[in-house]
This record gives sequence, structure tokens and C-alpha cells, in this order.
Amino acid sequence: QVDLRESGGGSIRPGQSWRLSCSASTDSFTMYTMGWYRQVPGKQRELVATITGGLTPRYGDSMVNDYTISRVNSRKTVYLQIERARPEHTAVYYCNAKNNQAEYWGQGIQVTVSS
Repeated sequence: QVDLRESGGGSIRPGQSWRLSCSASTDSFTMYTMGWYRQVPGKQRELVATITGGLTPRYGDSMVNDYTISRVNSRKTVYLQIERARPEHTAVYYCNAKNNQAEYWGQGIQVTVSS
């Protein structure tokens, strides 16, 4: 079992930058591809981005212009950055860890961008 804990969410003003963090409780952090997903109110959960242990990122459709995913393996942490928040970024964001044997999810963290 891998415990994933998201942090950094809350209320954000349009135009503000923010960064979500997700820390994993595993000694094999590099072996997992980490990801962020979001669920916008009234819509299905969708992929934002993933990043491998070797630091190769991939982004979901139309996500590359809005988000930047990164990770620091020594801290067992994956990050999701946005530079200029917009109201349409409001969602519950979920951290994900996956290898060829298992997949784990965080509890989700609310991000609300409001004017």
C-alpha cells in the first residue's frame, strides 16, 4: 500500500500562481509513474499530466498550456504548477501513482479559482 497525500489546495484568485504537492509513502518512489487528474464540477475525471521516475512528462489533451508537472525523487513528491489561474481550473485534483503491479490514488484536494 502506498499512501498519497495532496496539499496546497484551497481558494485562489484568478491570475494567481499555485502549486499542488503530493507526497508518497514508499521506498520505491522512482519505480512509480506519478500523475495528476482533475474532476471539474459536472464532468468526469480527466488526466492532467503524468511524469515518470526518469522525469519524462506527458500531458492530457489541452493540458500542456495550463499545467506543469514535476517531481523531486529525493523528496518522494510530485508537483502540479499553474502560473495564471482561471476559474475553469476549479476542480478536485487527485494524485496518482502507478507501476506495472498496482495503482494508488490520493483522497483528492479542492482547488477553487474565484473572482
